[in-house]
Amino acid sequence: MDDGMTPISRALVRAESLHRGQFRRSSRVPYVAHLWGVASLVAEMAGSEIEIIAALLHDAVEDQGGLPTLRAIEVEFGPEVARIVMACSDTTETPKPPWRSRKEAYLARLRVEDDSVAKVSLADKIHNARALLMELREEGPVAFEKFNGKKEGTLWYYREVSSILLARQEGPWERELARIVQELQQASETSS
Repeated sequence: MDDGMTPISRALVRAESLHRGQFRRSSRVPYVAHLWGVASLVAEMAGSEIEIIAALLHDAVEDQGGLPTLRAIEVEFGPEVARIVMACSDTTETPKPPWRSRKEAYLARLRVEDDSVAKVSLADKIHNARALLMELREEGPVAFEKFNGKKEGTLWYYREVSSILLARQEGPWERELARIVQELQQASETSS
């Protein structure tokens, strides 16, 4: 495709198109802000162009069309981007299966996925956990009500993801997620 745009520019346009009109949980923040944040973190982690593109599209399959969206991503951005996006998705089904079983399956896969998937997942969880921590500090325990896992499930999930990623590699980004998760735990106890 010779449209004069770089692959990352095309992925930015595709992400905006796929998530147009979608907002972060119970807010007026456009959902693409999350995708930009995750891609930015992957870039700061010295991610490859493929990993940055996958970061921009990491929620597309799960939230915007399932397998047909995955096929379109593969055609436009290649099989490696599609593979990472699929690995970062916890379902392709609509309606989504039960929350706990999706998360348990995702955690099992995360233990064995390659470093590219781990990097995009790590950036995603850092960005999401930071946002939740800010909301928890501002809103108190009601912040957890926006999540299917509520307080206990959400904290369990972040602790598990952090533990898995730390076991894979104890680098500065993995330690950053662990720090944020610890702060989430502490803030949830003081705000109860």
